[in-house]
Amino acid sequence: MRRHRSPIRIVSRALAGAAIAAAPWCAPLALPPLPALDIDVAQTSVSGLSSGAFMAVQFGVAHSSIVRGVGIVAGGPYYCAQGDASRATTRCSCTLDPAHLLCSVSASSTDIAALARAARAYFADGRIDDPGNLAAQRIYVLTGASDPIVPSAVATQLADWYRGFSVSALDLVAKPGLGHTMPTVAFGKGCSVSESPYLGRCGFDAAGAILKWVYGPLEPKRAAPPASRFVEFDQARYVRAPSFPWAVGMDVGGWLYVPADCARGAKCRLHVALHGCRQGQSYLPVETPPGGGLYFGTTFVRHAGYAQWADSNRIVVLFPQAVSIPLINPDGCWDWWGYTGEDYATRSGVQIAAIRAMIDALAAGAH
Repeated sequence: MRRHRSPIRIVSRALAGAAIAAAPWCAPLALPPLPALDIDVAQTSVSGLSSGAFMAVQFGVAHSSIVRGVGIVAGGPYYCAQGDASRATTRCSCTLDPAHLLCSVSASSTDIAALARAARAYFADGRIDDPGNLAAQRIYVLTGASDPIVPSAVATQLADWYRGFSVSALDLVAKPGLGHTMPTVAFGKGCSVSESPYLGRCGFDAAGAILKWVYGPLEPKRAAPPASRFVEFDQARYVRAPSFPWAVGMDVGGWLYVPADCARGAKCRLHVALHGCRQGQSYLPVETPPGGGLYFGTTFVRHAGYAQWADSNRIVVLFPQAVSIPLINPDGCWDWWGYTGEDYATRSGVQIAAIRAMIDALAAGAH
Protein backbone atom coordinates (compact mmCIF):
# COMPACT_ATOMS: atom_id res chain seq x y z
CA MET A 1 0.00 0.00 0.00
CA ARG A 2 1.56 3.32 -1.07
CA ARG A 3 -0.91 6.06 -0.27
CA HIS A 4 1.49 8.89 -1.04
CA ARG A 5 0.74 8.50 -4.77
CA SER A 6 -3.02 8.67 -4.86
CA PRO A 7 -4.52 10.37 -7.93
CA ILE A 8 -8.20 9.74 -8.45
CA ARG A 9 -8.52 6.87 -10.86
CA ILE A 10 -11.81 5.71 -12.35
CA VAL A 11 -11.47 2.02 -13.09
CA SER A 12 -13.57 -0.85 -14.37
CA ARG A 13 -13.32 -4.58 -14.34
CA ALA A 14 -10.91 -5.75 -16.99
CA LEU A 15 -11.91 -8.02 -19.82
CA ALA A 16 -10.15 -11.38 -19.86
CA GLY A 17 -6.94 -12.12 -21.69
CA ALA A 18 -3.70 -10.37 -22.40
CA ALA A 19 -5.27 -7.35 -24.13
CA ILE A 20 -7.38 -5.33 -21.72
CA ALA A 21 -9.62 -2.73 -23.32
CA ALA A 22 -12.78 -2.25 -21.23
CA ALA A 23 -14.36 1.19 -20.89
CA PRO A 24 -14.49 2.54 -17.30
CA TRP A 25 -17.52 1.38 -15.33
CA CYS A 26 -19.01 -0.35 -18.37
CA ALA A 27 -21.71 -2.93 -17.77
CA PRO A 28 -19.91 -6.24 -17.19
CA LEU A 29 -20.39 -9.18 -19.45
CA ALA A 30 -22.34 -12.06 -17.92
CA LEU A 31 -19.88 -14.12 -15.90
CA PRO A 32 -20.47 -17.62 -14.49
CA PRO A 33 -20.56 -18.44 -10.78
CA LEU A 34 -17.79 -20.47 -9.22
CA PRO A 35 -17.98 -24.20 -9.97
CA ALA A 36 -18.83 -26.67 -7.20
CA LEU A 37 -15.72 -28.86 -6.87
CA ASP A 38 -14.58 -31.64 -4.58
CA ILE A 39 -12.47 -29.35 -2.42
CA ASP A 40 -11.11 -30.47 0.94
CA VAL A 41 -11.77 -27.30 2.92
CA ALA A 42 -9.41 -28.43 5.69
CA GLN A 43 -6.58 -28.17 3.12
CA THR A 44 -7.28 -24.49 2.36
CA SER A 45 -4.29 -22.15 2.36
CA VAL A 46 -3.92 -18.44 1.63
CA SER A 47 -1.07 -16.10 0.72
CA GLY A 48 -0.48 -12.61 -0.56
CA LEU A 49 1.85 -9.72 -1.24
CA SER A 50 1.77 -6.40 0.64
CA SER A 51 -1.89 -5.51 1.32
CA GLY A 52 -2.68 -9.04 0.13
CA ALA A 53 -0.24 -10.34 2.74
CA PHE A 54 -1.91 -8.37 5.53
CA MET A 55 -5.27 -9.69 4.29
CA ALA A 56 -3.93 -13.25 4.15
CA VAL A 57 -2.97 -12.96 7.83
CA GLN A 58 -6.40 -11.51 8.67
CA PHE A 59 -8.22 -14.28 6.85
CA GLY A 60 -6.02 -16.96 8.37
CA VAL A 61 -6.84 -15.67 11.84
CA ALA A 62 -10.53 -14.94 11.30
CA HIS A 63 -11.11 -18.41 9.77
CA SER A 64 -8.31 -20.32 11.47
CA SER A 65 -10.47 -23.45 11.74
CA ILE A 66 -10.20 -24.09 7.97
CA VAL A 67 -6.78 -22.66 7.10
CA ARG A 68 -3.88 -25.09 6.92
CA GLY A 69 -1.21 -22.51 6.17
CA VAL A 70 -0.47 -18.89 5.29
CA GLY A 71 2.19 -17.35 3.07
CA ILE A 72 3.10 -13.73 3.74
CA VAL A 73 5.30 -11.66 1.41
CA ALA A 74 5.92 -8.15 2.78
CA GLY A 75 3.19 -8.22 5.42
CA GLY A 76 2.70 -7.70 9.13
CA PRO A 77 0.83 -8.88 12.22
CA TYR A 78 -2.90 -9.36 12.54
CA TYR A 79 -4.85 -6.12 13.15
CA CYS A 80 -1.59 -4.18 12.85
CA ALA A 81 -3.29 -0.90 11.89
CA GLN A 82 -5.90 -1.18 14.66
CA GLY A 83 -8.37 0.61 12.40
CA ASP A 84 -6.09 3.63 12.01
CA ALA A 85 -4.78 4.61 8.55
CA SER A 86 -2.02 6.73 10.11
CA ARG A 87 -0.80 3.79 12.14
CA ALA A 88 -0.97 1.56 9.05
CA THR A 89 1.18 3.93 7.00
CA THR A 90 3.77 4.88 9.62
CA ARG A 91 4.12 2.03 12.15
CA CYS A 92 3.16 -1.06 10.12
CA SER A 93 4.58 0.19 6.82
CA CYS A 94 6.34 3.23 5.37
CA THR A 95 3.73 4.43 2.90
CA LEU A 96 2.57 7.85 4.05
CA ASP A 97 5.14 10.00 2.24
CA PRO A 98 7.52 9.35 -0.67
CA ALA A 99 10.68 10.05 1.33
CA HIS A 100 9.47 7.98 4.34
CA LEU A 101 10.32 10.90 6.62
CA LEU A 102 7.28 10.20 8.78
CA CYS A 103 7.91 6.47 8.99
CA SER A 104 8.10 5.21 12.57
CA VAL A 105 8.70 1.52 11.91
CA SER A 106 10.98 0.07 14.55
CA ALA A 107 11.66 -3.27 16.21
CA SER A 108 8.57 -2.78 18.39
CA SER A 109 6.40 -0.34 16.42
CA THR A 110 3.50 -2.74 15.80
CA ASP A 111 3.01 -3.49 19.54
CA ILE A 112 2.41 -7.22 19.14
CA ALA A 113 1.27 -7.59 22.74
CA ALA A 114 -1.68 -5.26 22.05
CA LEU A 115 -2.42 -7.05 18.79
CA ALA A 116 -2.49 -10.43 20.54
CA ARG A 117 -4.90 -9.04 23.12
CA ALA A 118 -7.12 -7.74 20.32
CA ALA A 119 -7.26 -11.18 18.69
CA ARG A 120 -8.21 -12.84 21.97
CA ALA A 121 -10.87 -10.18 22.59
CA TYR A 122 -12.33 -10.72 19.13
CA PHE A 123 -12.55 -14.45 19.82
CA ALA A 124 -14.20 -13.83 23.19
CA ASP A 125 -16.81 -11.74 21.35
CA GLY A 126 -17.37 -14.50 18.78
CA ARG A 127 -15.99 -12.43 15.89
CA ILE A 128 -13.10 -14.71 14.84
CA ASP A 129 -12.29 -18.41 15.19
CA ASP A 130 -10.34 -19.69 18.18
CA PRO A 131 -6.74 -18.36 17.93
CA GLY A 132 -5.71 -21.67 19.48
CA ASN A 133 -6.11 -23.11 15.98
CA LEU A 134 -3.11 -21.08 14.83
CA ALA A 135 -0.70 -23.49 16.53
CA ALA A 136 -1.51 -26.06 13.83
CA GLN A 137 -0.99 -23.69 10.88
CA ARG A 138 2.13 -23.66 8.73
CA ILE A 139 3.37 -20.08 8.29
CA TYR A 140 5.84 -18.86 5.67
CA VAL A 141 7.06 -15.27 6.02
CA LEU A 142 9.20 -13.70 3.28
CA THR A 143 10.75 -10.27 3.71
CA GLY A 144 13.15 -8.28 1.58
CA ALA A 145 16.22 -6.70 3.14
CA SER A 146 15.83 -3.89 0.57
CA ASP A 147 12.07 -3.41 1.02
CA PRO A 148 11.43 0.29 1.78
CA ILE A 149 7.64 -0.14 1.97
CA VAL A 150 7.19 -2.93 4.52
CA PRO A 151 10.61 -3.14 6.20
CA SER A 152 11.94 -6.41 7.59
CA ALA A 153 11.30 -5.22 11.15
CA VAL A 154 7.57 -5.57 10.48
CA ALA A 155 7.98 -9.16 9.25
CA THR A 156 10.06 -10.03 12.31
CA GLN A 157 7.26 -8.77 14.56
CA LEU A 158 4.76 -10.80 12.52
CA ALA A 159 6.79 -13.94 13.20
CA ASP A 160 6.95 -13.08 16.90
CA TRP A 161 3.17 -12.51 16.94
CA TYR A 162 2.60 -16.01 15.55
CA ARG A 163 5.07 -17.54 18.02
CA GLY A 164 3.00 -15.97 20.79
CA PHE A 165 0.19 -18.31 19.68
CA SER A 166 2.49 -21.36 19.80
CA VAL A 167 3.04 -21.60 16.05
CA SER A 168 6.05 -23.88 15.57
CA ALA A 169 5.90 -24.57 11.82
CA LEU A 170 7.11 -21.07 10.94
CA ASP A 171 9.73 -20.18 8.37
CA LEU A 172 10.97 -16.57 8.38
CA VAL A 173 13.03 -15.94 5.25
CA ALA A 174 14.90 -12.65 4.83
CA LYS A 175 16.31 -12.31 1.32
CA PRO A 176 19.19 -9.91 0.67
CA GLY A 177 18.58 -7.51 -2.20
CA LEU A 178 14.83 -8.17 -2.34
CA GLY A 179 12.66 -5.07 -2.67
CA HIS A 180 8.91 -4.69 -2.27
CA THR A 181 7.93 -7.29 -4.84
CA MET A 182 6.67 -10.84 -5.35
CA PRO A 183 9.74 -12.88 -6.33
CA THR A 184 9.46 -14.99 -9.47
CA VAL A 185 12.01 -17.02 -11.36
CA ALA A 186 12.14 -14.91 -14.51
CA PHE A 187 9.19 -12.50 -14.78
CA GLY A 188 9.01 -8.82 -13.87
CA LYS A 189 11.51 -6.11 -13.12
CA GLY A 190 14.74 -6.37 -11.14
CA CYS A 191 14.53 -8.13 -7.79
CA SER A 192 15.45 -4.98 -5.85
CA VAL A 193 12.89 -2.79 -7.68
CA SER A 194 9.89 -1.69 -5.60
CA GLU A 195 7.47 -0.55 -8.30
CA SER A 196 4.79 -1.83 -10.68
CA PRO A 197 4.17 -4.61 -11.56
CA TYR A 198 5.58 -5.63 -8.13
CA LEU A 199 6.71 -8.92 -9.65
CA GLY A 200 10.46 -9.35 -9.42
CA ARG A 201 12.78 -11.35 -11.65
CA CYS A 202 14.67 -12.89 -8.73
CA GLY A 203 15.55 -16.43 -9.80
CA PHE A 204 13.41 -17.48 -6.84
CA ASP A 205 9.93 -19.00 -6.93
CA ALA A 206 8.13 -17.50 -3.93
CA ALA A 207 4.79 -19.07 -4.85
CA GLY A 208 6.41 -22.49 -5.01
CA ALA A 209 8.21 -21.95 -1.70
CA ILE A 210 4.92 -21.04 -0.02
CA LEU A 211 3.03 -24.03 -1.42
CA LYS A 212 5.83 -26.45 -0.51
CA TRP A 213 6.01 -25.10 3.03
CA VAL A 214 2.26 -25.45 3.49
CA TYR A 215 1.69 -28.79 1.74
CA GLY A 216 5.05 -30.52 1.89
CA PRO A 217 6.90 -32.00 -1.13
CA LEU A 218 5.15 -31.31 -4.43
CA GLU A 219 5.30 -32.80 -7.89
CA PRO A 220 7.31 -30.72 -10.40
CA LYS A 221 5.54 -27.62 -11.65
CA ARG A 222 4.24 -27.08 -15.16
CA ALA A 223 6.16 -24.38 -17.01
CA ALA A 224 3.20 -23.06 -19.02
CA PRO A 225 -0.23 -23.71 -17.52
CA PRO A 226 -2.95 -23.89 -20.20
CA ALA A 227 -4.72 -20.58 -20.72
CA SER A 228 -8.03 -22.46 -20.97
CA ARG A 229 -7.80 -23.43 -17.31
CA PHE A 230 -7.99 -19.79 -16.17
CA VAL A 231 -11.65 -18.99 -15.52
CA GLU A 232 -13.15 -15.55 -14.89
CA PHE A 233 -16.12 -15.75 -12.55
CA ASP A 234 -18.85 -13.49 -11.16
CA GLN A 235 -17.22 -12.27 -7.95
CA ALA A 236 -20.01 -9.76 -7.24
CA ARG A 237 -22.47 -12.48 -6.21
CA TYR A 238 -20.27 -13.34 -3.21
CA VAL A 239 -19.96 -9.76 -1.94
CA ARG A 240 -22.40 -8.37 0.61
CA ALA A 241 -22.51 -4.80 -0.66
CA PRO A 242 -25.34 -2.26 -0.52
CA SER A 243 -25.32 -1.54 -4.26
CA PHE A 244 -22.07 -2.21 -6.06
CA PRO A 245 -19.19 -4.48 -5.00
CA TRP A 246 -16.62 -1.81 -5.86
CA ALA A 247 -18.14 0.38 -3.13
CA VAL A 248 -16.36 -1.91 -0.64
CA GLY A 249 -13.22 -2.39 -2.71
CA MET A 250 -14.21 -5.61 -4.52
CA ASP A 251 -14.18 -5.98 -8.30
CA VAL A 252 -17.16 -7.47 -10.13
CA GLY A 253 -15.09 -10.33 -11.54
CA GLY A 254 -12.46 -12.64 -10.04
CA TRP A 255 -10.20 -15.38 -11.41
CA LEU A 256 -9.84 -19.10 -10.80
CA TYR A 257 -7.36 -21.69 -12.01
CA VAL A 258 -8.85 -25.18 -12.20
CA PRO A 259 -6.60 -28.16 -12.95
CA ALA A 260 -8.12 -30.66 -15.38
CA ASP A 261 -8.29 -33.41 -12.73
CA CYS A 262 -10.18 -31.09 -10.38
CA ALA A 263 -12.62 -30.13 -13.12
CA ARG A 264 -13.28 -33.86 -13.70
CA GLY A 265 -14.23 -34.42 -10.06
CA ALA A 266 -10.97 -35.37 -8.32
CA LYS A 267 -10.54 -34.31 -4.70
CA CYS A 268 -8.36 -31.22 -4.66
CA ARG A 269 -6.86 -28.61 -2.36
CA LEU A 270 -7.50 -24.87 -2.52
CA HIS A 271 -5.07 -21.99 -2.36
CA VAL A 272 -6.25 -18.36 -2.22
CA ALA A 273 -3.71 -15.96 -3.78
CA LEU A 274 -4.18 -12.28 -2.97
CA HIS A 275 -2.56 -9.59 -5.10
CA GLY A 276 -1.09 -6.45 -3.59
CA CYS A 277 -1.86 -2.77 -4.13
CA ARG A 278 -1.71 -1.66 -7.77
CA GLN A 279 -1.94 -5.29 -8.89
CA GLY A 280 -5.66 -5.91 -9.28
CA GLN A 281 -7.02 -6.66 -12.75
CA SER A 282 -8.77 -3.27 -13.01
CA TYR A 283 -5.93 -1.13 -11.71
CA LEU A 284 -5.06 1.67 -14.16
CA PRO A 285 -1.27 2.12 -13.93
CA VAL A 286 0.74 5.10 -15.10
CA GLU A 287 2.99 2.89 -17.22
CA THR A 288 1.72 0.42 -19.81
CA PRO A 289 1.54 -2.95 -18.04
CA PRO A 290 3.31 -6.05 -19.35
CA GLY A 291 1.36 -7.38 -22.32
CA GLY A 292 -0.04 -3.97 -23.26
CA GLY A 293 -3.53 -2.57 -22.72
CA LEU A 294 -4.77 0.05 -20.27
CA TYR A 295 -5.38 -1.98 -17.14
CA PHE A 296 -3.17 -4.24 -15.09
CA GLY A 297 -5.31 -7.20 -16.16
CA THR A 298 -4.25 -10.73 -15.37
CA THR A 299 -0.55 -9.98 -14.89
CA PHE A 300 -0.52 -11.16 -11.26
CA VAL A 301 -2.92 -14.03 -11.95
CA ARG A 302 -0.78 -15.48 -14.75
CA HIS A 303 2.73 -14.58 -13.66
CA ALA A 304 2.94 -14.68 -9.84
CA GLY A 305 3.80 -18.38 -10.12
CA TYR A 306 0.90 -20.17 -8.39
CA ALA A 307 -0.84 -21.70 -11.41
CA GLN A 308 2.36 -23.40 -12.55
CA TRP A 309 2.13 -25.74 -9.54
CA ALA A 310 -1.60 -26.38 -9.76
CA ASP A 311 -2.03 -29.09 -12.39
CA SER A 312 0.59 -31.54 -11.14
CA ASN A 313 -0.52 -31.18 -7.51
CA ARG A 314 -4.31 -30.90 -7.77
CA ILE A 315 -4.40 -27.41 -6.28
CA VAL A 316 -7.23 -25.09 -7.32
CA VAL A 317 -6.06 -21.47 -7.14
CA LEU A 318 -8.54 -18.69 -6.36
CA PHE A 319 -7.53 -15.13 -7.26
CA PRO A 320 -10.03 -12.69 -5.68
CA GLN A 321 -9.81 -9.15 -7.03
CA ALA A 322 -9.78 -5.88 -5.10
CA VAL A 323 -10.54 -2.62 -6.87
CA SER A 324 -9.78 1.08 -6.43
CA ILE A 325 -12.12 3.44 -4.61
CA PRO A 326 -11.38 7.07 -5.54
CA LEU A 327 -9.93 9.08 -2.62
CA ILE A 328 -10.50 6.22 -0.12
CA ASN A 329 -8.49 3.39 -1.67
CA PRO A 330 -7.03 4.69 -4.95
CA ASP A 331 -4.41 1.95 -5.29
CA GLY A 332 -6.85 -0.96 -5.12
CA CYS A 333 -5.47 -2.37 -1.86
CA TRP A 334 -7.11 -5.02 0.29
CA ASP A 335 -8.54 -3.57 3.47
CA TRP A 336 -6.12 -3.99 6.34
CA TRP A 337 -6.69 -0.60 7.99
CA GLY A 338 -10.48 -0.20 8.09
CA TYR A 339 -11.76 1.56 4.96
CA THR A 340 -14.67 -0.90 4.74
CA GLY A 341 -15.69 -0.57 8.39
CA GLU A 342 -14.52 -1.35 11.90
CA ASP A 343 -15.11 -5.11 11.51
CA TYR A 344 -12.66 -5.36 8.57
CA ALA A 345 -10.37 -7.88 10.35
CA THR A 346 -13.15 -10.21 11.55
CA ARG A 347 -15.40 -12.82 9.99
CA SER A 348 -17.99 -10.06 9.49
CA GLY A 349 -15.62 -7.90 7.45
CA VAL A 350 -17.11 -7.59 3.98
CA GLN A 351 -13.95 -8.66 2.16
CA ILE A 352 -13.17 -11.56 4.50
CA ALA A 353 -16.80 -12.70 4.30
CA ALA A 354 -16.70 -12.54 0.49
CA ILE A 355 -13.57 -14.69 0.30
CA ARG A 356 -15.12 -17.22 2.69
CA ALA A 357 -18.29 -17.29 0.55
CA MET A 358 -16.13 -18.06 -2.50
CA ILE A 359 -14.41 -20.90 -0.66
CA ASP A 360 -17.73 -22.37 0.42
CA ALA A 361 -19.07 -22.16 -3.14
CA LEU A 362 -16.02 -23.97 -4.51
CA ALA A 363 -16.28 -26.68 -1.85
CA ALA A 364 -19.98 -27.28 -2.48
CA GLY A 365 -19.16 -30.38 -4.54
CA ALA A 366 -17.17 -32.07 -1.77
CA HIS A 367 -17.96 -35.76 -1.20
